[in-house]
Amino acid sequence: MRFENVCIEALAAALPDEVWSSADIEMRLAPLYERLKLPAGRLELMTGIRERRMWPVGTRASDASAAAGRAVLAQSSLRADQVELFIHAAVSRDMMEPATAAFAHRKIGLPGTAQIFDVSNACLGFLNALTVAGAMIESGQIKCAMVVAGENGRPLVEQTLRTLLEHPHTRNEIKPFFANLTIGSGAVGALVCHRSLIKGRAHRLLGGVARAATQHSELCQGDTHGTEALAMQTDSEQLLVAGVTLARETWDAFTAEQGASFDRFVCHQVGSVHRRKLYETLGLDLARDFSTFETLGNTGSVALPATLAAAVQAGAVRERDRVGLLGIGSGLNCLMLALEW
Repeated sequence: MRFENVCIEALAAALPDEVWSSADIEMRLAPLYERLKLPAGRLELMTGIRERRMWPVGTRASDASAAAGRAVLAQSSLRADQVELFIHAAVSRDMMEPATAAFAHRKIGLPGTAQIFDVSNACLGFLNALTVAGAMIESGQIKCAMVVAGENGRPLVEQTLRTLLEHPHTRNEIKPFFANLTIGSGAVGALVCHRSLIKGRAHRLLGGVARAATQHSELCQGDTHGTEALAMQTDSEQLLVAGVTLARETWDAFTAEQGASFDRFVCHQVGSVHRRKLYETLGLDLARDFSTFETLGNTGSVALPATLAAAVQAGAVRERDRVGLLGIGSGLNCLMLALEW
């Protein structure tokens, strides 16, 4: 896919105040660690994640998305009444029906003339939503869209802690639950528009390539667990192998379309092992990476765009930099986008 007129006019993250360190999680799992003789510090050592953040109990996905929507409007020169498309693009949802976008739309105060819907595709939802909005802008259907994602990892991590403490798991039996302990919470929002609406420097979304390998759809599966909890199990080792294989295939097609010259890369934030293996497989310089998993953990669909926002704020992404957004999510799905900041 290629875009000529699609720009990210503003990008902003909204993060919870409550911090959970990996050491705190291990303290809560002390009975399990003692019974299985697991060494303290294992969680941070294996993932590189020191801490993650959590929304208060009772926070809905729409609350998080609305916080990001308000934050991005505060940064923007565009007005709320110019938004013609609104997408909630997270794993987390308020309920099955109506769309979580309906609740977030009302909480942000967006106009009734905006088309609204949810886009959900594991950790790729936000990037998928950018391409949907971009296609509608490029085709002339709309000129301005808002894409938000609000992820609430607390119900999943809390349920995982209960599961691990309440059942006599062996070392092998706890492996499918380990990835759950890397999950954090956060929100992010972007205003995407036609370049004719841009005042000043245009941050152009150039296009990208998507690939799917759905034969691996069983490697990471999550669902509701009762009314207020979530459950997920992941074959982390096989997911890593299959994921980097798909990333290699996607990268070859991506660079054939967009070229291989990039000043900075932002990838989905899983952890240190996944990042290192991905960059080794693609033959990329790890020094060009910008990461946030160390302090935010894996925030699902929020992870990559929130990390891009942090990179811009830190000055790691500067004007005219070409940025490669390397997204991958359960399913398996991979989407890589090129951005000229």
